[in-house]
Amino acid sequence: MDEIVLTSDPRVAAIPVGECGEPLVDVRRGGALLVDTRKQDPADAFAHLREGVLERLLEAQALLPPGLRLLFVEGYRPPSLQREYFEEYAGRLRGENPDWSDARIHAAASRYVSPPDIAPHSAGAAVDLTLADGGGRELDLGTRMNADPEESGGACYTHAAGIGEEAAVNRKLLGAVLTAAGLVNYPTEWWHWSYGDRYWALVTGQAAALYGPREITPRG
Repeated sequence: MDEIVLTSDPRVAAIPVGECGEPLVDVRRGGALLVDTRKQDPADAFAHLREGVLERLLEAQALLPPGLRLLFVEGYRPPSLQREYFEEYAGRLRGENPDWSDARIHAAASRYVSPPDIAPHSAGAAVDLTLADGGGRELDLGTRMNADPEESGGACYTHAAGIGEEAAVNRKLLGAVLTAAGLVNYPTEWWHWSYGDRYWALVTGQAAALYGPREITPRG
């Protein structure tokens, strides 16, 4: 679909979840992925994904040119933490835009943080990641990871114009290998990709999501 559909869209919430029961696994096992610790939490939840998502990341990495690797930053996020992130950002937007309605605040917040009941991170279905060279140094993708729309002037949008030729090439490469492996992008965040969640189901025309939110501490 060409339009930008936000996770707050009722069409996303309308997708049923056919939970398949696939486990959350630690992406650090085997050392195939570079894992950044900037989002590490005391329970190490950040380094977990559903098994099928990890398999697809490894498929995507195998498609990269020699000398490049995926750099994993964050995967699973407990619903309680997702709720905290969403409410914090929504509160900031409310303070900056006191004339906005609750519905507008909710929609605007979902450009950057998914509503807790929909969030693919809380299902272990989403990953925030970027590209790195063989030495683990991040490539230029136009903005820092997790730059919000206000900070970046909209440059965080995956197909933003004017981000520079090198960044545009790198975004295109990242998108090509992840799409080939079956993941879908959230178009307001170039770094956010998912598989098996409600948003993925809507974008790919599936009847149901494979993974629903998990309120557990993952075990490797």
